[in-house]
Amino acid sequence: MDAGQQLSAPLSSAWLAEQAKGSGFDLVGFARAEPIPARTLTAWVEAGYAADLDWLKSRLADRLDVGRLLPGAKTVMALACNYWRGDQRSPVARYARGRDYHATLRDRLRAFRRRLRAAHPQVHDYGSVDTNAVMEKVWAARAGLGTVGKNGCFITEAYGSWVVLAAVVLDAAVDRYAPGLASDRCGGCSICISACPTSAIVSDQVVDAGRCLSYQTIENVSPVPEPLRPALAGLVFGCDICQQVCPLNEAPVSADDRFAPRPVSQLDVRALAAMTPEQYQALVPGTPLARAQYDLLRRNAAYALGAAHDTSAKGLLEALCADQSPHVREAAHWALRQVSG
Repeated sequence: MDAGQQLSAPLSSAWLAEQAKGSGFDLVGFARAEPIPARTLTAWVEAGYAADLDWLKSRLADRLDVGRLLPGAKTVMALACNYWRGDQRSPVARYARGRDYHATLRDRLRAFRRRLRAAHPQVHDYGSVDTNAVMEKVWAARAGLGTVGKNGCFITEAYGSWVVLAAVVLDAAVDRYAPGLASDRCGGCSICISACPTSAIVSDQVVDAGRCLSYQTIENVSPVPEPLRPALAGLVFGCDICQQVCPLNEAPVSADDRFAPRPVSQLDVRALAAMTPEQYQALVPGTPLARAQYDLLRRNAAYALGAAHDTSAKGLLEALCADQSPHVREAAHWALRQVSG
């Protein structure tokens, strides 16, 4: 078939799913590329729950209509990978303990797209892994991969919420789409809402980013608001509390080796606070922790030591009070007051 010709028949969803799973994805689903109602996103932004996540506020029109990203879009393939790898204790959120999942999923997307283009060179596609203007959770729900839980996390039947998402937009139809949205699985359970130490889950599926400890330890480059700091005990990068307590996560499945934890995830809070530039360069690049950068990672660790009232860290905190970074100094002074009081 000439590359300029249109397909005379829909693509086989079974074949596409087989190619995606052969490229490393665990779950695959298909949704029609119909626009997303604006209120799905704008109500959250207008309520002020986006904090200073300006990248979420930008390109709203593109986020709501994948046809703006790929002209003639007909199908969105939703893709998911399980990332759970054991239940070891760590001050690092589980998704961030191994190689940066963006890199892993991009590798798998490239492998899938090579297969697609070899078989169907006339089909155009647009791939996204969490950083483009694609609302992966919405498409995963539309494609039947699972549902969004009360904590705002995407929950699958096979892997619970221990999944990371990607999507591929196609300008071709497929022969089978998800029949509709899956039924809500949370029911009357509100354990995650009660367990959140900062009350960041303000209502079903609505999270106030400004109160979320994941936002505070990853995105926020300003000092963490003092009322939130006591909740940071044991947390340096991200937070899994609302997922750990979820009954739908009671039977996790081990992920493949690409999600294996790296040595940095085995460091405790004190080791992260005391990390040298040389240790940082040896342990952090290539992991999600690089997003926080050297100073903010140590800032978070200082907050965590203070929140835990770790008196054994007093000497370390005194040293950090003289650190070159104002972020670290401010956090260390606060933490020192907590352990000295």
